[in-house]
Amino acid sequence: MLRFGTAGLRGPLRDGPDGMNVETVGRATAGLADWLRERCLGGGAVVVGRDARHGSAEFAIATAEILAAAGFPVTLLPRPVPTPVVAFAVRELGAVAGVQITASHNPASDNGYKVYLAGGSQLIAPADAEIERHIEAVRAPIARTSVTPADDAPAQRYLARVAELPSRIGGSGARAPIRIALTPLHGVGGELAVQALAAAGFSDVHVVTEQYAPDPDFPTVAFPNPEEPGATDLLLALAARVEADVAIALDPDADRCAVGVPGPDGWRMLRGDETGVLLADCVLRTAPPNALVATTIVSSRLLSRLAPARGARYTETLTGFKWLARAGDGLVYAYEEAIGHCVDPAAVRDKDGISAAVLTADLVARLKAAGRTLLDELDSYALEFGLHATDQLSVRLPSPADAAAAVARLRTAPPTEILGTPIEYTDLLQVRGPLRTDALILRTPTARVVVRPSGTEPKLKCYLETVEPTTPTTLPTAKSAATDHLSALRAYCTTLLTA
Repeated sequence: MLRFGTAGLRGPLRDGPDGMNVETVGRATAGLADWLRERCLGGGAVVVGRDARHGSAEFAIATAEILAAAGFPVTLLPRPVPTPVVAFAVRELGAVAGVQITASHNPASDNGYKVYLAGGSQLIAPADAEIERHIEAVRAPIARTSVTPADDAPAQRYLARVAELPSRIGGSGARAPIRIALTPLHGVGGELAVQALAAAGFSDVHVVTEQYAPDPDFPTVAFPNPEEPGATDLLLALAARVEADVAIALDPDADRCAVGVPGPDGWRMLRGDETGVLLADCVLRTAPPNALVATTIVSSRLLSRLAPARGARYTETLTGFKWLARAGDGLVYAYEEAIGHCVDPAAVRDKDGISAAVLTADLVARLKAAGRTLLDELDSYALEFGLHATDQLSVRLPSPADAAAAVARLRTAPPTEILGTPIEYTDLLQVRGPLRTDALILRTPTARVVVRPSGTEPKLKCYLETVEPTTPTTLPTAKSAATDHLSALRAYCTTLLTA
């Protein structure tokens, strides 16, 4: 049976209780409706949206009709939309919940059921377990009532909000014309992203035509995630061919944004940590004093140094935007290293690839007007705070239980050094408060390693960071040293995790 966990359901399209199908979706929706009524939220508005995956239209209609039969006024969005549109609509309409049918960047064989609560934030515990108990109590038949789809107004209001970001966050100052290469990776973000960029003043956008139209089979990529090797090859080739200033890749439901840049060795994709600090600094330029920025325990520590230097507060959470969106009062920006960015939490309490794309374009245009690039800006952070370089290692195991067992073995006999340097060791299962989780942190004066089992796949994940001191004359040497240090850390962690 599919478990109702992180934000809802996700799994393969197939018959039976362990697959995504109309029966599974129907039971989940009936259970959600019962839970809402138990919390005295019966009769409140609910938003239902979908992506363009196989089964999404059928699942969205079933969700809307079951909620309507249970007495909830339903706004059923009329066409496939990016996930951030649903998060926006829940918040803007004052809905008691929202459901987006999507599997984000999972393979074509999957689909999912993502739940937002009032305010537009993702589902968290204990609500997930409470809803699952209601799902288990559902008995057939489940009533359905026909629902007329809404108009496109929620998406258009979202578009208008995103288009205003440069004037609200970017501030005043010169912008140079820029050329953008963009791909939605066969997902639902292409049309809205191009419209948002144009409305914000960026009309010179070249799209990867093979990947622009929604296609649930994702024919040009082995795995539709911009972080995966090869997924952005067509984008970077296009960017080089048209001499773009920046390349932008959205994942299939457009809640994640990856950024590519031209450099001395050709085009490359920035790491999520690099884009994260660039956008954080951009937001903080016009943020009120003592504003809050947040990232997760597995992300780079660079934001923790930049924030106080810009007069802001900093905090960190467990991985996932269900935690980041609830990081604290005064939140103006949050990011996770897995290319998720929340640049406008007043409107969208979740990661939002389209708004991140617009703000990235604005930053590139402003830097270009000053004769600078995103890489120049990253170099300036290295000089101000030290060169922070990150990498990630994943070790696939037969099952999630094997991944948890591997971490348990490390916990029983933790290492005492990394590459000959004594470590400071923290077991997050032994801490009190919101950061308690199944993860280990190993630190030296110049390196940091976080090991945890994946929450969604049978993998061990290892997050690596090295910090190198640098000056204007030693920056190239520091970059080379960081590359060597990360390579050595990868080798060390591979041995550590597979021993």
